[in-house]
Amino acid sequence: MSRFWSNIVSELTPYVPGEQPKLPDLVKLNTNENPYGPSPQVLAALREAANDSLRLYPDPTASELKQTLAAYHGLNSAQVFVGNGSDEVLALAFVALLKHDAPLLFPDISYSFYPVYCKLYGIDYRTVALDDTMRIRPEDYRGPCGAIIFPNPNAPTGVDLPLAGVETLLRDHPDAVVVVDEAYVDFGGESAVALVERYPNLLVVQTFSKSRSLAGLRVGCAFGHADLIEALERVKNSFNSYPLDRLALAGAVASLHDEAYFQQTRQAVIASREQLTADLTALGFEVLPSVANFVFARHPQHDAAQLAAGLRAKSVIVRHFNAPRISQYLRISIGNPAECAALMAALRAVL
Repeated sequence: MSRFWSNIVSELTPYVPGEQPKLPDLVKLNTNENPYGPSPQVLAALREAANDSLRLYPDPTASELKQTLAAYHGLNSAQVFVGNGSDEVLALAFVALLKHDAPLLFPDISYSFYPVYCKLYGIDYRTVALDDTMRIRPEDYRGPCGAIIFPNPNAPTGVDLPLAGVETLLRDHPDAVVVVDEAYVDFGGESAVALVERYPNLLVVQTFSKSRSLAGLRVGCAFGHADLIEALERVKNSFNSYPLDRLALAGAVASLHDEAYFQQTRQAVIASREQLTADLTALGFEVLPSVANFVFARHPQHDAAQLAAGLRAKSVIVRHFNAPRISQYLRISIGNPAECAALMAALRAVL
């Protein structure tokens, strides 16, 4: 049926999401999902929202969620945007804020959806190499550009750019939008939301999928100057007026009200990450310093693709990227203690 495609379709190389295999007794450490379920308050809110009101459209402005997010971060509602997962928020940002005559800049090792969006929307881009320690250097981004986007902490490396480095980028490019994609920031990073009031060119994108265990509900958000948020709203309302359903809205609001559960599970993931890093290092792995809910590791004596295949044979799934500079690394999501122990046992057997 390809003769009916629009011209752009054949030119696209779509993003490939992490595998969702159906294997018995699977230890699934390949898609950075939270090993702990949602807050009990979220589940209660979902049960309450699952009623006759589902026949009605949800609030197209998501006003309660925006107000709750604004209060949580010390902002006002005009500085908050919400969408169907951070991927949709990013997609809208690419159209609304990142499409300019000069090229968009992002790291050479980064979220692989960025070049996909650029191709889809006809955006010229240029990648900037991470340094030899897999870090972003703000000075490498100096010079003309249309805009800048990067994950912080970076994906798939897990390495963060300190807030002072983010500020350097913002000051170096006062006339360009800088998008900081903070999908993993709650696991030890420092959020740039604190800079929103001072820098009108800053947009911070976050998600409820990782630290709030709501990947199945698809809720993302962004924070920035009201002018940036209005641009996102204009594009969103030209595309889909109702991106968040009633259950997603109820669950997201409830998750923000249970701070104790959020802190408890966040700290549990951080503790497991530090233990896993130590265990992998003891086995001879080189592990990058991660502040995410995953680690990026390689073994000098063992091929990464073969390690991933060996683990899969033992029903342990991790992510391997066959890409320049990182083909010998494995990205390993942080599981609960039992899952981390199963990973280590499988690794010892494979090695």
